[in-house]
Amino acid sequence: MKTYEIRGSLRRETGRKDARDLRNRELVPCVLYGGEKNMHFSVSEKQFKNLVFTHESFLVKLDIDGEKYDAVMKDIQFHPVSDHIIHVDFAQVFPGKKVTMSLPIQLTGTSAGILAGGKLRERRRTLKVRGLVEHMPDHLEIDMTGLEIGDSLKVGDILYDNLEILDPQRAMVVGVVSSRLVAKGLREALPEEVEAAEAAAAAAEVAAEEAASGDEEEKEE
Repeated sequence: MKTYEIRGSLRRETGRKDARDLRNRELVPCVLYGGEKNMHFSVSEKQFKNLVFTHESFLVKLDIDGEKYDAVMKDIQFHPVSDHIIHVDFAQVFPGKKVTMSLPIQLTGTSAGILAGGKLRERRRTLKVRGLVEHMPDHLEIDMTGLEIGDSLKVGDILYDNLEILDPQRAMVVGVVSSRLVAKGLREALPEEVEAAEAAAAAAEVAAEEAASGDEEEKEE
């Protein structure tokens, strides 16, 4: 996993007023937990640019007033109007101790179903995993080469060495669904089957209308 360095300063005071004053100076209130005690500190908002707006995960090297800590970002809050970062939580990590974090998914390969005109459907952009920080990759690669139209990959279909996936096993990660282009291709390739299906659907509609008319006549009588 790549590393990312951030420098911060301990907060002498905490509370809403102090947090508001920090934000007015373009500083972000942060908390580091998981060690002997929680640490409240602040970081320039500009330092988060290449950490937050990326498709990769990082081991964060925190320098708080000269003291060094290894951590991962656990939670981030944005202002609902301005989208400025207003708070960040970090979890301290230690060698040989497992950590839980969300890693971004990177799809690889070319799906046979997409080549046939299918449409890619991504249900998850990240997966929550647990493992030693030294085993954590920047992202999780998922090969979708073998996916045909109608196929999907669920969490339970995916395995990684030294990592435990915590998302529900039956949850879909990615799939390939049919599109109008595929439907048009089937219509041209199998006209008899399509016409039979349309005729059956039309007959069902007529039967439903007749049944509804019969009900109305009985009510009138």
